[in-house]
Amino acid sequence: MPVSLSSSSSSALFIPSPQETRCRSSVGSFQHSLIKSHRSFPRIRAGNANSVDTNLTTELDAVSSFSEIVPDTVIFDDFEKFPPTAATVSSSLILGICGLPDTKFRSAIETALADGECFTQEDSNIRMSCMFNKALVNVGADLTKLVPGRVSTEVDARLAYDTHAIIRKVHELLKFYNEVEVPPERLLFKIPSTWQGIEASRLLESEGIQTHLTFVYSFPQAAAAAQAGASVIQIFVGRIRDWARNHSGDLEIEAACKRGEDPGLALVTKAYNYIHKHGHKSKLMAAAVRNKQDIFSLLGVDYIIAPLKILQSLKESPTLPDDKYSFVRRLSPTSAMLCNFSPEELVKWDQLTFASAMGPAAEELLSTGLEGYKKQTMRVEEFFGKIWPPPNV
Repeated sequence: MPVSLSSSSSSALFIPSPQETRCRSSVGSFQHSLIKSHRSFPRIRAGNANSVDTNLTTELDAVSSFSEIVPDTVIFDDFEKFPPTAATVSSSLILGICGLPDTKFRSAIETALADGECFTQEDSNIRMSCMFNKALVNVGADLTKLVPGRVSTEVDARLAYDTHAIIRKVHELLKFYNEVEVPPERLLFKIPSTWQGIEASRLLESEGIQTHLTFVYSFPQAAAAAQAGASVIQIFVGRIRDWARNHSGDLEIEAACKRGEDPGLALVTKAYNYIHKHGHKSKLMAAAVRNKQDIFSLLGVDYIIAPLKILQSLKESPTLPDDKYSFVRRLSPTSAMLCNFSPEELVKWDQLTFASAMGPAAEELLSTGLEGYKKQTMRVEEFFGKIWPPPNV
């Protein structure tokens, strides 16, 4: 899943009405304030009705002026249609490459399998780990030549509950990237947001190594990740919504639903406001968006990962003067300063408070995500085991 990592270029600001003195960090209350101060937002418009075609602006152009829109794809043929500014290399991507023998990235896999450093390892587990690491790095290095932004490299999900193992793995990957002359400023390392993963992020960031924390499904995870100084924090909007439709018992989600808010959108809003109000450096990424309205509701968040079907719809939809949509910035550092947080939300998170506050939705969704990543990794290893050694080795 590609990730985009340059900063948003939007300069639109939220200007509160005089009576707007606090924010509940929620989508519902924030949208209410939008109605009250509607004229304070610039609209993205294409021009007057007599504008020539070259001056017409698409919905994709409009939303891209507020947030960086990232294609959610590993299909390389789509690079020209929706060129990503950055990318992620993962076990899923490696599997995709292995299933496409004519792709330009196949040689990166074959080179990893034939690597002399890996080949000489007598222990089969060490040899397999070496080949897997080399494959990730070789593909990642190729991607850095195709995209202008940073490449995020997945860290083995089987290490998610071992801080020191995560750090060792990142150091191994960084060493291999250094050998192929990819500078660290072009890299991120994608780590699951367990407490141990967040702690690994804190220690790695203190070394100047940029991290990308994923599988965030609760405010405690987002706040702890921000306190750790993670470079990118990724929240899965649609997965939270899906859980809420079929489950109950999560206090954070139920509170959002009682306010008439979508719990996934509400979490992104709350996390964004927390990060900006309290001066954390983290950038926020919204993933698993399911429709255009999700994107319209999140304008201003740093990054939005969008499926190609939605991107195509946005690209094909012009923003004419009589367009029914009003493109306004929903999230901004200025609006974040109006938000208040409870003392319980402003704690310095540690392992005990983190574990007790996670909630059943985050626990279940995190576990499911980790299991999926683990299975993908094992599938790659199984495939490598079948084709190793490659011909002429």
